[in-house]
Amino acid sequence: MRIGVIFPQTEIGSDPSVLRDYAQAAEGLGFNHLLAYDHVLGAEPSGRPPGWRGAYTNVSNFHEPLTLFAYLGAITRRIEFVTGILILPQRQTALVAKQAAEVDILTGGRLRLGVGIGWNHVEYEALNENFHNRGRRSEEQVRLLRMLWTNELIDFQGKWHRIDRAGLKPLPQRPIPIWFGGGAPEVLKRISRHGDGWFPQAQPDQALQRTIENLRAEALAAGRTAEDIGIEGRVSITSGTPEDWARLAEQWRALGATHLGVNTMSAGLASPRDHIEAIRRVKDALGVGA
Repeated sequence: MRIGVIFPQTEIGSDPSVLRDYAQAAEGLGFNHLLAYDHVLGAEPSGRPPGWRGAYTNVSNFHEPLTLFAYLGAITRRIEFVTGILILPQRQTALVAKQAAEVDILTGGRLRLGVGIGWNHVEYEALNENFHNRGRRSEEQVRLLRMLWTNELIDFQGKWHRIDRAGLKPLPQRPIPIWFGGGAPEVLKRISRHGDGWFPQAQPDQALQRTIENLRAEALAAGRTAEDIGIEGRVSITSGTPEDWARLAEQWRALGATHLGVNTMSAGLASPRDHIEAIRRVKDALGVGA
């Protein structure tokens, strides 16, 4: 199981030297990957319709993941970069293909593209994209991304896209892995057919084990193998003691997780340096790099 860190977006600030120090520390400690969340805009929550809510607002700090990875890729050598997740349907597909290909090329094949459909209609409206068909549209987007990354020239006519004999240059050296976030039944069906992996937002319990078994069974029915779909679990340092972190990591391993991300946000850490010290404690607790 490959263990990585979740970039502390909302608590790390915007000093480039601090971002550099964190990424280089994570790599130096032996973590395999660095995962970043995504939001283009944060919405001010007051006065919204009943039921509107979200984990992030206009005061939440978010670095744009692909731009961030281009910067961090130049000052690291080994660590993998992961979007967890990029809100795909609120972006133009060909532009995502171009940007992701460029990051993957410039980092030497170190990008894993996690995608999802998001929850914030305010972002969709501001980016001039349709919030209501985002799930169905994302399936076509994923097919188109893979075509653009693996063909010098494509001629594509879909329900939402038309590409008339055009292509990317340069192409990435490999098809960039596409992982999915979310847990709705429709999402799991997309993963079984199209995904290289899944970020479950759940605890490593028996219910999740059954879901993973069903997901892999659907993948087999679609002509794929169980090994075609990776699983990335998550452990937060708010979950208890270092012994608790190790216990949760072992539970994820027993479920068949291929990756694990460690979250240090919302733990009352006072500074970016505290986040570095926290992942140092995680390294010791989980035996990272051993």
